[in-house]
Formats: sequence, structure tokens, C-alpha cells
Amino acid sequence: MKKIILVVDDDKTNLMVAQKVLSDEYRVAAVNSGELCFHYLERNCPELILLDIQMPGMDGFAVMEKLQQHEEWSRIPVIFLTADRSEQTEEKCFRVGAVDYIGKPFVPAIMIQRVKRTLELEDYRKSLEQMVEQQLQRITQLQQDIIFTMANLIESRDGTTGEHVRRTSIYTDMLIRRMKKKGVYAQEITSEFVDYMHKAAPMHDIGKITVSDIVLQKPGKLTDEEYTMIKNHTVAGGKMIRENMSSLVEPEFIEIACDVAKYHHEKWNGKGYPEGLSGTAIPLSARILAVTDVFDALVSKRQYKAGMSLEQAFEIMAKDRGESFEPIILDTFFDMSEELTEIMKELE
Repeated sequence: MKKIILVVDDDKTNLMVAQKVLSDEYRVAAVNSGELCFHYLERNCPELILLDIQMPGMDGFAVMEKLQQHEEWSRIPVIFLTADRSEQTEEKCFRVGAVDYIGKPFVPAIMIQRVKRTLELEDYRKSLEQMVEQQLQRITQLQQDIIFTMANLIESRDGTTGEHVRRTSIYTDMLIRRMKKKGVYAQEITSEFVDYMHKAAPMHDIGKITVSDIVLQKPGKLTDEEYTMIKNHTVAGGKMIRENMSSLVEPEFIEIACDVAKYHHEKWNGKGYPEGLSGTAIPLSARILAVTDVFDALVSKRQYKAGMSLEQAFEIMAKDRGESFEPIILDTFFDMSEELTEIMKELE
């Protein structure tokens, strides 16, 4: 497939010359005004724009300014066409974002070479972006694999299975996406928040690594001192994440991961731990995780209990609406009963 070049020039002769020079190697689209340029771009995406500066109505610089304001159009390389070869014009061309300029009258050999070079550089840029994106995906997946591995090892120490990590992460992801779809906390639940929560959810109990096996695996009732040790896993988890991961990932992710680890045992009524926060003083990420963490604990089979049905778990959790759980988050979770039933069958 030939690459598409859009030529924008109010002079019909210049359009004809450009088409004649370039049409052997490229598909050339031609329009004679800035307004028609945008009409064309609404339906097409050329690989390069050759843009005249001196035009009635929207001149080349006005067209360029509008191109730069559009996310997709701003990525199309632009070569200015101009008979003005002054230093001031040349400097302005590059300052507003052009990759090159071609003087008028056109010299066919120069036009072909500059177009060819620009498209080669654009192909190289896209190739580099793709390589960077692939590397980023590999690094992100490696980070996630390490997080899941650590979380699974920690969960196994207190008699639960690593599947708790995976299930809780899936339920959390489902809940956040449903909240986003319904417009619940629309300002806070951005695409970045969804992504960060997906990565942070497996780390919510990472602080258990600081708790003794004797306490974690004790079959009988815990003493007050032992219960305090268990509760301290929240503070320890937040501290571990902040001290050991801050130099590796985005600060926004660190904040969410720390909040999830430290505050997921806080309760809406202020009777949770470690700080006894209440209401919206509890970070949103932790209020969400509190729902999914408890749900999985109820429906999952453990060494010391059988798993409940979804209906039984919902009945118990409903009693804590407005007590342990924020009502709007819990109600949104209850709205997902059909999806939860299906995913629970898949996770068995």
C-alpha cells in the first residue's frame, strides 16, 4: 500500500506539480484551503502533510496550531511549503512543530528526497515507540508476576491459598469497572486509577510477612497481644511498599498501594484499624478493597471452614452496610451478582 500524503495549497499549479512529482511513489490527496484540510482529516489519516503557509482564510500557521491541539492529528508530520526563505520564517516553521520545509518554486528532486527522508524518520520513530511499548509491557508483566508471587507466598503462611490473591484482584477489578461505568466517584476513578488498583490489590496483605508463623497459623483464639501483632500487618505493609518500591514505580501507584495495604481493615463506622478512620477519611482504594477482601474470605473454602454461597455472603455483608462498608460501594458490588456467580464458577 502506498503511503498517503496530503498537500494543502491554495495554488492549483502547486497542487498539480506536487501530485505529478510524488504520485509515482505515494498516494497524493490535494485540497486548496485549511478548512478543507480538516474536512479531509475527519475521514482520513495521511502519513504526511505538505502545508502551504500563505493561504487566504486559515494560513499554514493557523492550520498547524489547530493540528497541534488534536491528539491524533498532532502526530502527523508536517512539512511547510513556502516561497519565503527568510531566517525568521524558517525559525517559526520549526518552532510551531514542522519537521521540515520545502521552498517554492518546487525542485522535484529536493521535494522527493525531503518527503522520503521525513517518512523514513517517521517509520523509525514509530518502530522505536513500538519497541518501547513492548519493553514496558514486559517490565509491567514482570512486576506483576513478582507481586503475585510474593503475595501468594505470604498468603500461604496463614493457611490460606495463593488463590485468594488472584480472586480478590479479579473481584476488585470487576467492582472498580462497574463503579466507573455507573459514574460512582467519577472524578476519582480514572483509567489510571483502575490500572493502579489492578496492580495494587494483590499487595493488600503484604505486611503479613512481618508476623510470626506461630501467630498466623495458631488454630485457637488469639490473645490480645497476638491480635495486635496481626493488626500491625497493615502498618507494616504500607511502610514496606513506600520504603522498597518508591524508586521503581510511579508515585501515584505507590500512594494507592500503600493505602490499600495500610487501610483495608478500616471500617466505614470508624471501628476498624489501624487508625480508626471513618467515612471518606478512609482512602477510596481501601474502601473498595475492604468489600472484595471480605467477600472472598466468606465464599472461599479454608482449612477451618467451608465456603459460603454468594447469597449467604451477601446476606452477612448486607448487615454491615453503613457499618463496615460504604453503602454505595457495597450496593454496586451487590449489583454484580450475576457476573460474580459466573466468575466464581470459573475460579472453582
